Amino acid sequence: MSKAIDIRPAKGKLGVLTPGMGAVATTFYAGVFALRRGLTEPVGTLTQMGHIRLGKRTEDRQPLIKDFVPLTDLDDIVFGGWDPISENAYEAAMTAGVLQEKDLLPLKAEMEAIQAMPAVFDQKWVKKLEGKFVKTGATKMDLAEQLMADMDTFKEKNGCDRLVMVWCASTEVYEEPSEVHETLAAFEEGLRNNDERISPSQIYAYAALKKKVPFANGAPNLTVDVPAIMELAMENRVPIAGKDFKTGQTLMKTILAPGFKARMLGLHGWFSTNILGNRDGEVLDDPGSFKSKEVSKLSVLDTILQPDKYPSLYKDLYHKVRINYYPPRGDNKEGWDNIDIFGWMGYPMQIKIDFLCRDSILAAPIVLDLALFMDLAARAGQRGIQEWLSFYFKSPQAAPGLYPEHDIFIQQTKLKNTLRHWMGEDLITHLGTEYYEE
Repeated sequence: MSKAIDIRPAKGKLGVLTPGMGAVATTFYAGVFALRRGLTEPVGTLTQMGHIRLGKRTEDRQPLIKDFVPLTDLDDIVFGGWDPISENAYEAAMTAGVLQEKDLLPLKAEMEAIQAMPAVFDQKWVKKLEGKFVKTGATKMDLAEQLMADMDTFKEKNGCDRLVMVWCASTEVYEEPSEVHETLAAFEEGLRNNDERISPSQIYAYAALKKKVPFANGAPNLTVDVPAIMELAMENRVPIAGKDFKTGQTLMKTILAPGFKARMLGLHGWFSTNILGNRDGEVLDDPGSFKSKEVSKLSVLDTILQPDKYPSLYKDLYHKVRINYYPPRGDNKEGWDNIDIFGWMGYPMQIKIDFLCRDSILAAPIVLDLALFMDLAARAGQRGIQEWLSFYFKSPQAAPGLYPEHDIFIQQTKLKNTLRHWMGEDLITHLGTEYYEE
């Protein structure tokens, strides 16, 4: 066994702040309130339901992760958020329509108590939404300072010991990094000069890291994955992670593609289309916002399949992704995939998947896990990119120059081995030769 690292205890309250109080965030809040009352089970959460194997298989040591590492207790979480549309979490949840009224009514008082703070919002970045509950300021630095003040006020008012921030707002218009994102000095100058290339999500990330609040990005925005923000995270010793919650169709790709590659089955094409009717679907109806999502979703297969290493199997793969806004479907997204594979002697086969998923139901437990694990990382003295949390993201962040790992099974091994390492336990390699040695 290695020596365990020093992790500060999870004392006091943890404030979980979400830019965005729409379908994902309110489903997350409501689920935790329901868990506290014993009204539901924490399905979909690794932190609450997952076990972790320690030592040899013959030892049968498999505690729950929440009993193995010092995570914050669910009773010690306080919620807050910003939203340009909704006034409180109950109203937002009813509008989103993810959860039925019968499930929300027992939680109404707690949900109504979560009052949205005015958001940093610019319609240039989310063209399909109109913000009515937004901050104003002379400069983007003024807006960042207002967010910092909100964090201070929230922390004091709710008696929080620590804060984390998880982006649950809409997908912003696609952008490439530019010189304003290259250094922290350039970025701060851009904030003071209202540089048009600095997005609202980047303002939130900057404000969080200045207050030493860990930040996880649940959308495909260019947010924490720019040099300026990474520099600030390292300088202030704060964890960051992103990007884009891995929920429906991409979740299936990261489960299936590793299996095809493991069996050396070839792929001619993978066509993916989605219909979605919630606020996220409306936002993605704009070509600029869809471009951000498309880039995130398209990156998965190339990294898993390594076409440069297996050109005869994957070099000519045709991968197409579509998202269509269809209001009658609401949050119940349908993801349809047609997969053309080939096997021995080049004979073709097809796989068709029709995943009628509930997007926010899949995303809400990710928000909980990220909030708890990011807080754990901060208490463990970690800073900068938390690649061990790639398990939760469509487009996971990795060190500059290092390709991300998309295979969900490798991601899970990395996550659990990180926890074992921190707690001074042996890493699990699954070699197992010792069971067969005389």
